Amino acid sequence: MADEQEGVILDVSPDGAAFDADLLGRFGHPVLVCHGPPEGACPLIEDGSCELFDSAHGVIFKLDLERPYHRTILKRYRALLAEDVPIRVVVSPEQVGRYADLLSGVQVWTHEPTASELDGFAAQVEAADMASEPED
Repeated sequence: MADEQEGVILDVSPDGAAFDADLLGRFGHPVLVCHGPPEGACPLIEDGSCELFDSAHGVIFKLDLERPYHRTILKRYRALLAEDVPIRVVVSPEQVGRYADLLSGVQVWTHEPTASELDGFAAQVEAADMASEPED
């Protein structure tokens, strides 16, 4: 799944959602944005692959878990992401309990991430990249 470019973060957010890609860019991480599947057709689900997902070294997932198809997408992400690829899921506090099984094993934010949380996430992506680099 690794792309030639290090530190790529996939932001999976609904269209118009506030997200500070510029901030992550200043931390040295290119950000790819996916606004979710148009007309309910996520290429990862429907075709088995997605160029954006395949390029990701970290994922911030903010689609609405109240929508069954969005839960299916998160399940697929969890199944396909390597263990060392950081993922954060942004949900409401109520959804933490409602979707506890789905969210088990991923880190959860119950609010829009702050600059320091995004910085911490970027650092985790960097650490995962360094750990996966082959030694000379």
